[in-house]
Amino acid sequence: MPLRLRLFFFTLLAICGAALPLAGQDAVEPAAAEAEAPLAIVATVTGAIGPATAKQISDAIEAAEEREADVLIIRIDTPGGLVSSTRDIVSDILASEVPVAGYVWPAGGHAASAGTYIVYATNVAAMAPGTNIGAATPVSMGGGGMPGAPEETPEDGAEKPAPSNDQALAKKATNDAVALITGLAERHGRNAEWAEEAVREGVSIGARAALEQGVVEIVATDLDDLLAQMDGRETETAAGPRTLRTAGAQIEHVEPGFMTQVLAIISNPNVAFLLMMIGVYGIIFELSNPGSIGPGILGAICLLLGLYALNELPLDYAGLALILLGIGLMAAEAFTPAFGALGAGGLIAFIFGSAILIDSDSPEFQLSWWTIGGTGIASAILIAVIIGYALRAMGRPVVTGKEEMTGAEARVLEWAEGEGWVHVHGERWHARGPLSLAPQSLVRVEEMDGLTLVVSEARG
Repeated sequence: MPLRLRLFFFTLLAICGAALPLAGQDAVEPAAAEAEAPLAIVATVTGAIGPATAKQISDAIEAAEEREADVLIIRIDTPGGLVSSTRDIVSDILASEVPVAGYVWPAGGHAASAGTYIVYATNVAAMAPGTNIGAATPVSMGGGGMPGAPEETPEDGAEKPAPSNDQALAKKATNDAVALITGLAERHGRNAEWAEEAVREGVSIGARAALEQGVVEIVATDLDDLLAQMDGRETETAAGPRTLRTAGAQIEHVEPGFMTQVLAIISNPNVAFLLMMIGVYGIIFELSNPGSIGPGILGAICLLLGLYALNELPLDYAGLALILLGIGLMAAEAFTPAFGALGAGGLIAFIFGSAILIDSDSPEFQLSWWTIGGTGIASAILIAVIIGYALRAMGRPVVTGKEEMTGAEARVLEWAEGEGWVHVHGERWHARGPLSLAPQSLVRVEEMDGLTLVVSEARG
């Protein structure tokens, strides 16, 4: 074979050999991409629904969107919670670009009250066997009865009595809740009639019955079962229609962040209230003892944390005003003792304000009477100490001013013709008195006439 032909043949083989791996790589990469497992983010919500829960779910949705997850699963076990936090969670779920699945879990758990609204807001509603959902009636705090309760029927010919203010507010809250949950049911094609009953009548239902009645779409024993049953479902998100691709998905759990955990602790009304009281008393101590520094710094930090936490809770501003008035009166008692008048009034205002401070029907977000009683007793003890200190101070001899000088003993330094100079309390004072006095004589101060002491001869 000629040399030129052999060179051409080897060059052609080299080119083909270099091209084949590239072609093979192009063929493998799409296959690898297709084989990549989908991602499922899981956030677990337990306990009462509050500001910390709203932040936890908001952070989970943000993480799912950043990771471009195929689905976000919210595992729920809650007795209910705050209406404001529930609405924030519902809004975040509806605005999510990632499909969100609500999963009532574990067996024996429930999604009561606020949990029902959250499950109805999700793209896919699921329950574990042995769980229940419902009891979504907003409880009346005004004593007007439960919303949805049968009204008294007037006698024949009698006019129907006008509803009380409590009944009107309860009816308004119930209708608003019904509108919210039925709207969510219609959005996701779920049983709107049962949802209305859950609000008006407080009904609850188990997992199997919920599936049969169209309250949820799936009953799953665990996450793998849930992911398998969700696969291929069509759903609508804020980013548009999505087909769930969840079979064999990689599961990644998202835990609450540090700030969420801190918020969960301080958003407890009892903790927030105690922080505020520690802050107030720390600042009062600092003002009454300038330069101590430590109580002032600790008080400022606790006060800011307490006010931040209370701001996240539904406050009754009349209660807050009464608490501030009570604290102000007790502080006035500390600086200008009124022998208990200001302190007693402040303590009464403080206790009444504490009792109505949190405007919530959820027991988990109400102040404990133990907390109110404990802080009230501590304040009463503080007032008693202040009054006792004032009374003891009144019985002590005066140590400054004109009153303190009267009756003091002095020694004559110089004396002539009924006046001279005396030494008293380490000071040299001009004095006048009897003509018979002489230097080194002991005298007694009778009174002060301007800057001159009127003295008499001291008697042994």
